[in-house]
Amino acid sequence: QVQLVESGGGFVQPGGSLRLICAASGSIFRINAMGWYRQAPGKQRELVAVITSGGSTNYADPVKGRFTISRDNAKNTVYLQMNSLDHEDTAVYYCNADVLSINRRYPAVWGQGTLITVSS
Repeated sequence: QVQLVESGGGFVQPGGSLRLICAASGSIFRINAMGWYRQAPGKQRELVAVITSGGSTNYADPVKGRFTISRDNAKNTVYLQMNSLDHEDTAVYYCNADVLSINRRYPAVWGQGTLITVSS
């Protein structure tokens, strides 16, 4: 079994910053891509950012220049630094990972989600 646990969500005023952390645990041999998704009220879940095991990154257009994804392979952890937050960033943020364990692959492991509310 593999688990992802997110932390770092909360309430922030427009223009503020938050840092999300997602740590993977369990029977892990290697983690391929890791990413962050979000789901706003009444909307579908959407990709925010993704990072490969080699460090290549890709961002959704609405967050480019404001959010930065990074990872620590030794700690099986991915981060999302979010700056210049605005109301449209309010959502539940989910961590996702493509994990290879000793005897099988888990292509889409999800965390439980962490709520970010941007409000004045």
